[in-house]
Amino acid sequence: MRKLTITLLALFSIFFSACLQLDDLAFPRDNSITAYLFDNYTGDSELALPASYDIPQNLINLISLNSQGPDEAVPTKIYAVYIGDTNTIANDSIIVYCHGQSNHMDYYWTRAKLLASTGGKNHYGVLMMDYRGYGLSEGTPSEAGMNYDVEASLDWLKAHGSDASNVIMYGFSLGCIPAINTSAYYDAFKPSKLIIESPLASVDNLTEESTVINVSASFVVTLKFNNAEHIKDVQQDLCWFHGENDDYVKISNGELIYNNYQGPYKEAHRIPGAYHGHHGVPETMGLSNYLDVVYKFIIR
Repeated sequence: MRKLTITLLALFSIFFSACLQLDDLAFPRDNSITAYLFDNYTGDSELALPASYDIPQNLINLISLNSQGPDEAVPTKIYAVYIGDTNTIANDSIIVYCHGQSNHMDYYWTRAKLLASTGGKNHYGVLMMDYRGYGLSEGTPSEAGMNYDVEASLDWLKAHGSDASNVIMYGFSLGCIPAINTSAYYDAFKPSKLIIESPLASVDNLTEESTVINVSASFVVTLKFNNAEHIKDVQQDLCWFHGENDDYVKISNGELIYNNYQGPYKEAHRIPGAYHGHHGVPETMGLSNYLDVVYKFIIR
């Protein structure tokens, strides 16, 4: 009887540990900040960049947006950063970067700076947003909210004269949810191409791979996303990156999404030795090689 009790306690401990990990996908850790510091940020960041990737101050534009879905009575104020000249948005090629979970834009600032050098130094515009509840953005994180926040960001580009044919959507990890959803369903402004890195396939798939007992996904996470199904409605060209050593989102997630894609063109980049986040895809590939692959996909 004592052995059975210990076994049950161990199972529940594993179960609740998985619950906390999965819920962390919906709710960011404590990342309270009072201001965005960007180049002056000294905390942990996704990757280290040499000074050659620095952005001139006149090309760093912090903006606030009103994000509001059709089911919401009032808008939510969120923050975004645009790297580039706001006076030339109408003619510029722009990457919209949807960052991952649990951290704010300062943490992912180096990735945004890196992407700005796709095709050359400060060659591309980059728009990155903090979803509601992240960084200084108001509100509470939710799956629907993330989609509304990315839609609000695209609306901002449209209002500044941007042409959807010049816009590329890029989602990383949790950010693949709004990146795929927006690419598939936001008819008001459809980006021309989609890049996804380390995507999660679905709540059910993640639950099966993250727990050792058979429970419904609804018990462990409030998200309802199903990227593996939504990708079937994406008609833009697709580029997929995933680290073969990803210890947070197994590469099988990306494989399922990639195989389900039914659009006109797709390319896969399985990166040996790459993990999730730190020592991830760009670092393992080499920054210049990574940018070269991104650029060749965009201009093909």
